[in-house]
Amino acid sequence: MIIDLHNHSTKSDDGRAKVSSYCRWIHKREIPIHGLVLTEHRQFDDESDYRELEDEHDLLILKGSEVETDYGHVLVFGVNEDLLNAFDFGAIDLKLADVVQAADRCGGIAVPCHPGRPTVGMVAHYEERGPIEGVRVIEVYNGGSRAGEDEASLALARELGYYGVGGSDAHLVSQIGLCATKFERDIRSMEELVMALKEGSFEAVSWR
Repeated sequence: MIIDLHNHSTKSDDGRAKVSSYCRWIHKREIPIHGLVLTEHRQFDDESDYRELEDEHDLLILKGSEVETDYGHVLVFGVNEDLLNAFDFGAIDLKLADVVQAADRCGGIAVPCHPGRPTVGMVAHYEERGPIEGVRVIEVYNGGSRAGEDEASLALARELGYYGVGGSDAHLVSQIGLCATKFERDIRSMEELVMALKEGSFEAVSWR
């Protein structure tokens, strides 16, 4: 099962795509993904209900978040009430160590995204301050990466033994499905996604 783990809708301040438009584009272009995760910036969207879109387009639609830490941006999967109370999702100065520990403690997982990107990726921070304990998975393919950024992410994953995922980081409809993650088994819920990420039963894929 292939899921695009990193996307933004109009719920994000810089998102320009409606979720319904993503779904139509996936079918129109016959993009080979079976689901997507909406990771809105500095928030968790607990209001939107995408079950009708899921049924209409035969797609899995899950919700996570993208938060900002001292080591760069981080995707958070498995957001629940306990995790929402653990730290301020809207803050721009979170500690990566705190986010990783809180996610794990509350049954979720934190995945640093576009690590090879200057300033908002963690490769440069690792070079200056060293690795953070508890990180197990990082994004190695990102649809918005520039030349050399994914290569830096892949090198970090190899060096430290991290599992690698892929996500489009889509903000526009045409960006969906550029990168994704192929899981060895079917995923039907966020709980199953988190479990699979912790097990490492997946591989990153890219169509860029």
